Amino acid sequence: MKAVILAAGQGTRMRPLTDRRPKVMLPIGNKPILEHIIDEAVAAGIREFVIVTGYMENSIRDYFGDGSQKNVSIDYVLQEEQNGTGHAIGCAEEYVDDSFLVLNGDMLISSVQIKNLIDRDEDAVLTVKEVEDPCNFGVICTAGEKVTRIVEKPEKPPTNLANAGIYLFPQAIFDYIRKTPESPRGEIEITDSIQMLIDAGASVGYEVFRDEWIDIGRPWDLLAANKHVLDGLTGNIEAEVEPNATLKGEVVVGEGTVIRNGAYIIGPVVIGKNCDIGPNCFIRPSTAIGDNVRIGNAVEIKNCVVMDGTNIGHLSYVGDSVIGRDCNFGAGTKVANLRHDGRTIRVMVKGKKVDSGRRKLGVIMGDDVHTGINTCINVGCVLKTGRCTGLGEVVK
Repeated sequence: MKAVILAAGQGTRMRPLTDRRPKVMLPIGNKPILEHIIDEAVAAGIREFVIVTGYMENSIRDYFGDGSQKNVSIDYVLQEEQNGTGHAIGCAEEYVDDSFLVLNGDMLISSVQIKNLIDRDEDAVLTVKEVEDPCNFGVICTAGEKVTRIVEKPEKPPTNLANAGIYLFPQAIFDYIRKTPESPRGEIEITDSIQMLIDAGASVGYEVFRDEWIDIGRPWDLLAANKHVLDGLTGNIEAEVEPNATLKGEVVVGEGTVIRNGAYIIGPVVIGKNCDIGPNCFIRPSTAIGDNVRIGNAVEIKNCVVMDGTNIGHLSYVGDSVIGRDCNFGAGTKVANLRHDGRTIRVMVKGKKVDSGRRKLGVIMGDDVHTGINTCINVGCVLKTGRCTGLGEVVK
């Protein structure tokens, strides 16, 4: 069986993080999101993949190649114009000659969940998630174990089963995609194609998503995804650890890295290659530090994604934050990550305040950001690529 992974702009970009330099895939646990998805599919027995690309096509091709390094086969197809999920799946038609799996490039799924899906024997199977408020999702109607209808964002949901966007399809779905008209928002909706498949008499079942649902649609979702991945970490130290450094729990450290005296690290934590950590720093759980990162004296970091090449100068504090590549924190930079009133933190997205749903959230920082000495950054701030702050500046 083949897996079609929809990566045309999904799971690979957060524009504030990568505007002015060569594009790279976003990491969780120091691996691209797409790599986690492929690894789980391989663990479920899948060896053939079709990746539907768009934005960042060359970066994805360069990283995965033909798949031989993972002992799998990978084909690529370019979705030149993003015209809906149905259109993206339809782009893969010439590479598929039997039943196939559809995975989203911005959603983590376990090998167990994939195996449960591909073991089903219906014509098609939808993965669904039980949610408290299904009004903002596509919701399925059921008769026994079969799907009879999909309703988009209903005012009065017939069930609490939301469409999770992961599918097992027969090759016949391509016929219905071609027949699917554009929706009012001008896209080919795969849910419309599925309804046509149901109306034609196909047996369509559903598989309840039992894992934690981690859909990486906003930058702060990287923190939940990173924690989820690191919770399954197995420690491995390939670095030089000086005698008076302390590493507790599951900690992974890459070769060429030095953990200096007085560093105190509590796993799960992953630290990449050729880093310089400490002395006398405190790295707390659920933190992923990329390659060539410098963490200075008396720095505290907790629950963060810190990407390659970043330098966090001495006496700094960073919590619950996503930090891009090649940033430089001036000494004494502090990132606030908790509102005093205990309410969830709102973030400015495309000119509008959006509730992150998180009680703790520091900064979303693009690449090449430089902060001046003693900069203070308020909760939920977004610092775009190339931004600089001055000495003692307060960022709100």
